[in-house]
Amino acid sequence: MMKNNIMIKNAAELVTCSGFKAKQGKDMSELHIIEDGAVVIEEGIIKAVGKTEEILEKYDERDFQVIDASNKAVLPGFVDSHTHFVFGGYRAEEFSWRLRGDSYMEIMQKGGGIVNTVKATREASFEELMSTGLKRLDSMLSFGVTTVEGKSGYGLDLETEIKQLKVMDELDKIHPLDIVKTFMGAHATPVEFKGKTDDYVEFIIENVMPEIAEQKLAEFSDVFCEKNVFSIEQTRRIQEKAKELGFKIKLHADEIVQFGGAELAAQLGAVSADHLLQVSEKGIKDMANSGVVATLLPCTAFSLKESFAPGRKMIDNGCAVALATDFNPGSCFCESIPLVIALATLQMNIKTEEAITAFTINAAAALDRANEIGSIDPGKKGDILILEFPSYKFIPYHIGVSTVEKVIKNGTIVFDKNLGGKLC
Repeated sequence: MMKNNIMIKNAAELVTCSGFKAKQGKDMSELHIIEDGAVVIEEGIIKAVGKTEEILEKYDERDFQVIDASNKAVLPGFVDSHTHFVFGGYRAEEFSWRLRGDSYMEIMQKGGGIVNTVKATREASFEELMSTGLKRLDSMLSFGVTTVEGKSGYGLDLETEIKQLKVMDELDKIHPLDIVKTFMGAHATPVEFKGKTDDYVEFIIENVMPEIAEQKLAEFSDVFCEKNVFSIEQTRRIQEKAKELGFKIKLHADEIVQFGGAELAAQLGAVSADHLLQVSEKGIKDMANSGVVATLLPCTAFSLKESFAPGRKMIDNGCAVALATDFNPGSCFCESIPLVIALATLQMNIKTEEAITAFTINAAAALDRANEIGSIDPGKKGDILILEFPSYKFIPYHIGVSTVEKVIKNGTIVFDKNLGGKLC
């Protein structure tokens, strides 16, 4: 892999998703497409965007590594803003339990679910988590992901939470993808605190979060705010302490029952509230008014055989909606961006244009990075995808299958399907 200044020219569609903040409501349909488009990247940063003819008048293509994107669509790199990709073990058996009718909460109550993965992750070595993490990142890259969020929360103790976050830190150094780290010690109550969730909340606040903050191991704090998991008041306590320690806030909200999580996210000034299958009308309005990004995870609803989040209603009521995979070992063992987009369009009545916005500029906003990634704008990172086909509309059309031919990360080609995949 050699870093070069790159010029992409002759793109059938240059889908810029232009902007530096989340798009809300009807603005999500505006992709700012340039036909016969071109992009100039210098030293990893986008320098110019426009019609090919205009760009060639200003720049000598002999000074660049030139990519001819004739009959191909060009988009910003996808941002997967909600994953749990560092974990030990698998839960294939639980998937079969769901097929016979067991609910997510029923599986948790009989010792499956998150606590199952906690045991395996505590037992896994640092090297094992690195190895599996690398493979998962490679797969994400093949789907066009250039920035990914990763959560802890499969340790539920100080040692393993730190281990997960340090694995992500090391992976960030050696893999092309940028990794945004989120501390999620409040993912479930571990067995050693069974029946004593308030005590576990105190343990997180007093013993775990300060250490994570001191070592600067995470940017965000997330809590599974849900009935029989962490209450509204427990969540508030954790996240107010997180804010004191300098963390930005996310919430798993209103996934299983209507619980007031979206409203709490707005009150706390959260960057995003995620899942939202059972969100209330007030919660939708509060998120729209406060600018909380509503991150929807249709593959999880699909895998759990649950109803989908009301994405259409959220957009129509002015929310900024993002999409993400929720890749994890239990409720959604899937990193397929095109499948998520297909489900969003087919099952949630979200327009294809809105889905593209939701996986680019709005997903970047869900990680507080809309000023540097998520669109093809001068001054942003050179994170760009080239599709095999002439239009972004092929992404949901080719259901579940990646249409990504090339991935450019920070101005370097890091994936080329025609050359066997990952290049570094």
